[in-house]
Amino acid sequence: MNIIFGKENIKQDNKYIVLELDTIRLQPTNKTVTAYCVVEQVPILDMPKVDSMRSLHENLLINYRKRDWNFCEQALEHLQGFWGTELDTYYSNLRTRIETYQKQEPEGEWDGCIEKSLSVT
Repeated sequence: MNIIFGKENIKQDNKYIVLELDTIRLQPTNKTVTAYCVVEQVPILDMPKVDSMRSLHENLLINYRKRDWNFCEQALEHLQGFWGTELDTYYSNLRTRIETYQKQEPEGEWDGCIEKSLSVT
């Protein structure tokens, strides 16, 4: 799987499946950048499900930002193992975040962004 940062860097053709992953807020600038992945291989037997699984992935992120943890858990059950397992690590990490948020809800104006600090040397 290849990762692309910023929608402006995605080539608009139908050769590849491009899925949004996370939006990252860079500190201290508060600049945000969205990460996307390019799914390189989909098993031939999974091809009939690609559109519905892409839609489920998109809805997963929408509901994640809405804090609908129940929907997210159910979506992850279906998505894990799809995409030729290319996104399994991402889905596992997302599941871990959700489990943390179920125990303690995110505070304030949480928008689903991941906070990262820029290292300036």
